[in-house]
Amino acid sequence: MKTLPLRQPETADIDALAQIWFSGWQDAHLGILPPELARHRTLESFRTRLAPMLSETRVSGPIGAPLGFATISGDELHQLYVSRDARGTGLAAKLTQDAEARIAAQGHKTAWLACGIGNEQASRFYEKAGWVRVGVETIELNVPEVSGGIFPLDIWRFEKQL
Repeated sequence: MKTLPLRQPETADIDALAQIWFSGWQDAHLGILPPELARHRTLESFRTRLAPMLSETRVSGPIGAPLGFATISGDELHQLYVSRDARGTGLAAKLTQDAEARIAAQGHKTAWLACGIGNEQASRFYEKAGWVRVGVETIELNVPEVSGGIFPLDIWRFEKQL
């Protein structure tokens, strides 16, 4: 599969991106993250979360049918997902490199990302791409459906010097 150029997402991409995110999250996290978090990671929750992230997101694929996306938030590679059909094509590496360049362009010297503890496939991918697992950290996820809206989660923290 030939990967397409990266582009800014459009509103017409949201449904397809939500499906990629939902499917990818299920594949990577369903068996390793707390069931009480999984209960709130619905297709609709991903769709709702995408809209405010579009300005910091890059996608590949036709409008309305993207193949994958990467979102940054400050110095963080915040989300990285590719469709099942695009896995193994090099798209994830291309999206990661683009995200790293966007983070560096904002003046950050080090980027970081959170990886679910036990997600060995993602861990190997990040290490192959030059990221270093620096330890375990507790992050606070914004999950409006839980009491207080915050869900603490232990993750593997990866960093990369840019």
